[in-house]
Amino acid sequence: MQLTVHQEDDSLYLRLDDSEIVESEEVKDGIIFDYNAAGQVVGVEILYLSQKTSNPLQQILLETSV
Repeated sequence: MQLTVHQEDDSLYLRLDDSEIVESEEVKDGIIFDYNAAGQVVGVEILYLSQKTSNPLQQILLETSV
């Protein structure tokens, strides 16, 4: 899993695995899902990040549970 923040593009991309992307779909304004050949979501891109959160690129908190 990889999280990439593009400050210059005002976007965030979460890649869930490294399988080939065969299709992309904008599911909501500025929210794009990438799908593999099995129809599974393997990536999520959020565009216009600064418009969707109050502190978009200043702090990212990662939480995991066991």
